[in-house]
Amino acid sequence: MGMTEAHTWLADHGDYLFRVARRQLHSDALAEDAVQETLLAALSAQHRYAGDASPRTWLTGILKHKIVDQIRRQVREVELPRDEEGEEAVDRLFHQDGHWAEPVRAWGNPLAETELNQMRRLLDLCADRLKPVMAQVFSLREVAGMETEEICKELNITSTNCWVLLHRARLFMRHCLELNGLSKADVK
Repeated sequence: MGMTEAHTWLADHGDYLFRVARRQLHSDALAEDAVQETLLAALSAQHRYAGDASPRTWLTGILKHKIVDQIRRQVREVELPRDEEGEEAVDRLFHQDGHWAEPVRAWGNPLAETELNQMRRLLDLCADRLKPVMAQVFSLREVAGMETEEICKELNITSTNCWVLLHRARLFMRHCLELNGLSKADVK
C-alpha cells in the first residue's frame, strides 16, 4: 500500500467523493480541497483500515469529517474590523454620503436556517443509530443519490437485500424523527 493505493482511490472514487463534497460545500474549489484532504488522511490512516467496509464507504466517512472541518474554517474566516483600526475601519465601510461602500449581503431567513440546521442535526442523530449496513445503504441512496444497482455492486448485496435494508432504514429514520419531535406537519 502507499501512493499507488491513493492513486487507485482517486481513480476509482475521486469523482464520487467530489460530487458528495460539492453537494455539501457548494463550491468546486472547496470540494476539491476536501477530497484532497480526505485522500491524505486515508493515506496516513490506511494501516487502520480493516476492510470491513468498502473503500468508497470508508473514504466517504473520512470525507464527511473533512466537510465539517471545511465548514468550520469558513465560519472562522469571516473578517471583522480589528479594534486597533478603530474609526478608520468603520469609515472604510461607508462612502462620504453615508451609504455602504459595498452592499450588505442579504441574511436570508435566519429562522429557516436555524430550523434547517436543527433538522440536519436530528437527521445525523437518527442516522448514527442505524445499524452500519443500513446506514451505508441509506447514505448511498438518500445522501449520495446512488442507484440501487450501484449500491448492490459497491456493498456486494442483492437488490432484494438492498431494498429491504433501505425500507427498514427509512422506517427507522421516520420513527426516530417522530420520537425526537419532528412531525408530518413540520415537513413542508
